[in-house]
Amino acid sequence: MQGVQQLIPVVGVARACAALGVPRASWYRRQRADHRRPKPRPAPERSLSPGESQAVLDALHSPRFVDQSPREAYATLLDEGQYLCSVSTMYRLLRRHQEVRERRDQLRHPQYTKPELLATGPNQVWSWDITKLLGPRKWTYYYLYVILDIFSRYVVGWMVADRESAALAERFIRETARKHRIPPGQLTLHADRGSSMRSKPVALLLADLGITKTHSRPHTSDDNPFSEAQFKTLKYRPEFPDRFGSMEDARAFCQGFFPWYNTEHHHAGIGLLTPADLHWGRAASVLATRRATLRAAYEQHPERFVRKPPEPPQVPDAAWINRPEPPVVLAGD
Repeated sequence: MQGVQQLIPVVGVARACAALGVPRASWYRRQRADHRRPKPRPAPERSLSPGESQAVLDALHSPRFVDQSPREAYATLLDEGQYLCSVSTMYRLLRRHQEVRERRDQLRHPQYTKPELLATGPNQVWSWDITKLLGPRKWTYYYLYVILDIFSRYVVGWMVADRESAALAERFIRETARKHRIPPGQLTLHADRGSSMRSKPVALLLADLGITKTHSRPHTSDDNPFSEAQFKTLKYRPEFPDRFGSMEDARAFCQGFFPWYNTEHHHAGIGLLTPADLHWGRAASVLATRRATLRAAYEQHPERFVRKPPEPPQVPDAAWINRPEPPVVLAGD
């Protein structure tokens, strides 16, 4: 291309390209590319010299301005009779060095670990929570404490109280663990991060009983899904009232609801068994009866079943809170 450029003033573009075997389209394309290439921008006459720019950065990095905004540094220096540059120039210099950020000390939230809990049988992992029940008047509530076994979905304990407190939570957990004869070192008790759940009396009680405690991450309802789902079942019952007239009404409702939930409610998460069947070891017997019934139905009308004899819904052999993702296996590993 350099030779073509030298011949063009003498013989013209067409002859120069023909003489050197260069397609004219290639030469014109190269010319257009050269015109589109940005030219170096000269530094404005009013811009700071390298030394002045470094002086501004040194001032902003100094101990008295390191956690101050450029505006604060500008005003302070101006009050002292010193002008280095404008506020916008300070920001421009900081941006050039990737230092435009919140310069003040910020609150650092701790990194919360995602709980990963596994239960392969009853009384291995319990989940507990507290929900409000509306009282007869505005701003009046009753508090329902519930402990749930995540493997069987069985409600192992519940209590209605007029307040939420660490003392009530401690007594409730102690009595529930005693009723189910939980030995030390067997159980993990999971909860969210409410004040009662994280209270010192509850923590000391669990340590005395040999029960491991875990907590959800802040603002992460998925970390306590079993209790959340159970409360939804409670509040979506057709007979659940908009408000309870008294604490006795709330307790009377729960006295009817929880026996139904444990012994009559066929839970979709445990193969349509009732929580009591799975919790108290009756699942095998129930499944055997179901298989016999389905086998009889198949033998009577096999044409109604397309591929194979029907089977009862499968019962999971484990329950997870935040099941870990399987490791990614790369090709060639």
